[in-house]
Amino acid sequence: MATSSSSSLVYHHLLFFFLVLLLQAPPCPAAGGSWSLLLPSVGISAMHMQLLPNDRVVMYDRTDFGVSNISLPDGKCRPNSTDCSAHSVEYDIASNSIRPLMVLTNVWCSSGTLMPDGRLVQTGGWDDGYRVVRIYKSCDSCDWQEIPNGLNQQRWYATNHILPDGKQIIIGGRQAFNYEFYPKMTTPENSPSFPFLVQTNDPNVENNLYPFVFLNPDGNLFVFANNRAILFDYSKNQVVKTYPTMPGGQPRNYPSTGSAVLLPLTIRNGTVNAVEVLVCGGAPKGAFVNANKGKFDGALDNCGRIKISDPNPQWVMETMPMARVMGDMLLLPNGHVLIINGVSAGVAGWELGRNPVLSPVVYQPNKQVGSRFEVQNPSTIPRVYHSTSVLLRDGRILVGGSNPHDKYEFTNVLYPTELSLEAFSPSYLDSTSSGLRPQIIFPGKTSRIRYGKRVVIVFTVSGVVDRSSVSVTMVAPPFNTHSFSMNQRLLVLDGGVVTKIRGSQGTESLSPHRPPVTLLLLEIIFYL
Repeated sequence: MATSSSSSLVYHHLLFFFLVLLLQAPPCPAAGGSWSLLLPSVGISAMHMQLLPNDRVVMYDRTDFGVSNISLPDGKCRPNSTDCSAHSVEYDIASNSIRPLMVLTNVWCSSGTLMPDGRLVQTGGWDDGYRVVRIYKSCDSCDWQEIPNGLNQQRWYATNHILPDGKQIIIGGRQAFNYEFYPKMTTPENSPSFPFLVQTNDPNVENNLYPFVFLNPDGNLFVFANNRAILFDYSKNQVVKTYPTMPGGQPRNYPSTGSAVLLPLTIRNGTVNAVEVLVCGGAPKGAFVNANKGKFDGALDNCGRIKISDPNPQWVMETMPMARVMGDMLLLPNGHVLIINGVSAGVAGWELGRNPVLSPVVYQPNKQVGSRFEVQNPSTIPRVYHSTSVLLRDGRILVGGSNPHDKYEFTNVLYPTELSLEAFSPSYLDSTSSGLRPQIIFPGKTSRIRYGKRVVIVFTVSGVVDRSSVSVTMVAPPFNTHSFSMNQRLLVLDGGVVTKIRGSQGTESLSPHRPPVTLLLLEIIFYL
């Protein structure tokens, strides 16, 4: 884990604490979770989404399709006077309200990630946005700041990831077989070539856009594109390891869009022994060409899991309950993986997907092969091409977007442009589990923690706790677009001894108006 022991941060700027308790809980139902409609319209179709440090979510869409359904405030207009509508909004979770923002250049199919100070640095796009860097720091009156020519290369459908030194790497993009950094390490700075992106590019189809990128604990990058992966030393521009091609050889990246996660990293004595990646869904070879001819091939129904830290890593294939292309994969605070959104036929692109998959699926990594998937209750709203989702700090999943058209279309189309915002609540938020959810009393929202130092966590719970099975997870909120969550990471922290400091489990109240609770203390060591 590459960081400095002297570094510190306000923890909720980048990582959110969660407590996971193995309690005397009722068995989970075969289908769990619930849906709620938060807003019927946020004014835009949320193609890109990022949770911010202050519990707000910034969303944005293209700027070149015409006017949106929300106006800019105070009579503002973009550089041309014909478009006075907003193409970006900020959602306030607490008030369930929207504030319009003004983005000037085209952010269509762009990328980004949060910086260590909590700012969103977003890069690239299309046309006048190809080489633009945009910065958003949330406050009641803040808006987008744009840096023209902030990138060396045009970046459209690229992937970003934060690095141990606090910079971000920007990899690939359409016809961009290279990578660069932001902020720049030197001035001027070249964009090193990346032959792996040439090797994985299918002529006239691509199948390697928005590559799946994860930071390995050794400081190298795991990069998956099309149907294969490498471990890459970006500082030396060297391939450290080449992994086997995923069995079947089917494409998993845009436009045959699957998704991927770095499975939870369990830390013991400051090290991670096993590092695993899970890649799910996608579309078979030829599906893009066929879809453009009106033939919609069935999506892929399998996942590949690989232990990238093994000296001789091999893919282990698993079958999902249903096929899915354009599905999002999100890490839940309990270490499970949520697979949500997408369709079961076709590919990503304008009007190229069919048969929405309305039911999310939960993948439980620690169960045996064959029993890891659990189908959840369905939504009623199709979320197809250009849909998004992010994990919120309260454990819900925010779901928005969906627009398979080159402009906003609300009638006489198969899947209308979707402006609504929903929340999916996994089964751990069911009312039957209300007595089993811990409440963190300390650290507070503005507490500071240091790498390699002990952190005391004080929490309450009203259920009966098996103290030996209490664990703490930390989640880095990712940037989500096009079925991939960039910079997504979940840590299971080094455990300490749980100590009861007040209350008798399940019998003593802290006040007459609160249910019986136990006040517990846990000391852990923080490693990023």
